[in-house]
Amino acid sequence: MFRAQTVFLVLLILFFNPVAFAATVTANLPVNATVNATCVFGNITSVNFGNYSGVQNDATGSIEVTCNNGTAYNIGLNAGTGSGATITNRVMTGTPSGTLTYQLYQNAGRTTNWGNTPPTDTVNLTGSGTAQLSTVYGRIPAGTVPPTGSYNDTVLITVTY
Repeated sequence: MFRAQTVFLVLLILFFNPVAFAATVTANLPVNATVNATCVFGNITSVNFGNYSGVQNDATGSIEVTCNNGTAYNIGLNAGTGSGATITNRVMTGTPSGTLTYQLYQNAGRTTNWGNTPPTDTVNLTGSGTAQLSTVYGRIPAGTVPPTGSYNDTVLITVTY
């Protein structure tokens, strides 16, 4: 008797349980993303020549850029804000007066000028997804003796990708 009641109870639960009669249907859920090429600046350190006394003076600075993995990009430097400056001969302006000519290069030997015309005189790289550091090599040539003072310039960095 106990067994018959148990079987009856199990059958009753099965027949009146909505899950036992549930139907299913499936569909695919599309999941998409677009990753656009992008580059951002990291740390930028100045080219600080320190004290200049008329002899050749070399200094370095750096530009840190992070671009998506596989993104080709160029780093360009304009002529700066000094009056009469060119890509080849940039000009720092002195306070209270005077100018001081200097150059910026892509390489430690200071033979490859760093300009702003991609890809001819820019630094050309491919992004890795992590920060990439490019060194700026500066030089004040010997023989220039400007008035005493503090000299500075601002050079615009452009990343083209």
